[in-house]
Amino acid sequence: MRINRIGTASMLIAVLSAVVGSQSDKPLTSVGAQAAQQAPLSPRDALIARAKSLELDTPYVPPPGDPLEHNTAGFAKIMCSAVFITGLDPDFAAENVGYFTSPYAERAKVGKPVIDRAAKAVHVTLPNGVTLTAKYLGSQGCVTLPIGQDSVNFTPIQVRSKLPDPSTQPWPMGDVLPKDPLPGELDAVKVKQAVDAAFEPAAEMTAAFVVTWKGRLIAERYGKGITARTPLESWSMGKSVTATLMGILVKQGVYKLSQPAPIPEWQGGGDPRAKIRIADILNMSSGLRIKAPQDPDYDPAGTYPDHLYLYTGTVNSFHYAATRPLQWPPGTVGRYHNTDPVLINYLVRLALEKRGEEYLSFPQRALFDKIGIRTAVIETDPFGNFLTQGYDFMSGRDWARLGNLYLQDGVWNGERILPAGYVKFVSTLAPAWKADKRPIYGGFFWINGDGTFPVPKEAYYMSGAGGQTTLIIPSHDLVVVRLGHFKGSTVGSEGFKKALALLMDAVPEKK
Repeated sequence: MRINRIGTASMLIAVLSAVVGSQSDKPLTSVGAQAAQQAPLSPRDALIARAKSLELDTPYVPPPGDPLEHNTAGFAKIMCSAVFITGLDPDFAAENVGYFTSPYAERAKVGKPVIDRAAKAVHVTLPNGVTLTAKYLGSQGCVTLPIGQDSVNFTPIQVRSKLPDPSTQPWPMGDVLPKDPLPGELDAVKVKQAVDAAFEPAAEMTAAFVVTWKGRLIAERYGKGITARTPLESWSMGKSVTATLMGILVKQGVYKLSQPAPIPEWQGGGDPRAKIRIADILNMSSGLRIKAPQDPDYDPAGTYPDHLYLYTGTVNSFHYAATRPLQWPPGTVGRYHNTDPVLINYLVRLALEKRGEEYLSFPQRALFDKIGIRTAVIETDPFGNFLTQGYDFMSGRDWARLGNLYLQDGVWNGERILPAGYVKFVSTLAPAWKADKRPIYGGFFWINGDGTFPVPKEAYYMSGAGGQTTLIIPSHDLVVVRLGHFKGSTVGSEGFKKALALLMDAVPEKK
């Protein structure tokens, strides 16, 4: 989940220029010219206007239920994960983590979370006396139970890694680091300055900062109580995990990017959603009708957004996403909507169960074990469906490992894990976003096309709410990971940007 991306001035100015420029060859009456000078189309309105021109006549049905109940379901889950996965103090967690599905202001409206360590559960009571409970399920992390239920609608399993103790293996498959000094091509002083900058100001609450160069771990630092193996809230960086799982299935010949997505709910006669391609979904341009806080026309005073309901609704998230109608023709409008990663996860589950494979352990055996990841916890809805659109936890080092898989074009230790061309696909500007004049999104990866970060525009990255970032900079052979406690993101990201600028000076550009 990604916040505050729509409103960047440079992007919106580009949209406005495109809209106005397309009219420049048409004659204007003097009255029309005067009106244009007096009331130019705002950048936001220009973005909305294009979408309106393509909109289909389909209804919008808001998510059912009470918004405070949904926010509290998010609060219970966030607290459960913070305590039982990350190991945070409950009071610290309630104050500092997980604002996206549990807005800070909403927490004061409900009871203080009750931590039941014996049952590994968290209870939060609503003003009407109803209590919401999130339970820790081990390998599946934490799940908020539907009201009236005392268990989930699937059988949790223990996911075991086949990897040996990381202290017995050298990086990157393990955690044993080389003892020799940094290569002479690097400016070691500036590398250290970059690490220090990433933790300044303290109010940004950086929890982990990890840098690799040509695959070698050259710098890292962790916040108070955090270690190299602490799984931290990572939010929408999990979307890039989703892309990776789909890439593995494409490599196996199960799916093709160009094929219509075989979602069962779309297979009725004449269903227009049957034309949505897998590539359209990965490009965040399925066209499905939902509301999300990132939408340029989002009304905070309106109904509870589906984008969040896909976390907090305690429903079958796959079915909910699959039953949304089309708002635009597939592949025409780019919108950051959680329906899309949810549906890719749906396709992953369908493929595995069709061939008789266990679903919940698939990420570990097909991806994580291959590249040395041991700390990943991917959470589910109450029906056992992965919610990797943002309910995911990993250590800084493990995000660096995933980033290096992409830096190495999907190859690890000589084994091609992702199909040839897949890394280029996810890191290339998606057609629908290009049409909207927004050079910022690829295939469940963000693109630095608007210069958000002080690194080359060709860089691309995994991004999650609260300032979570795994940045891949091919021009400098760099992967940079920054994880932080959510509250720190309200201060800004100047420390991270300063760190990146220092790294650009410290590391030579690839020849």
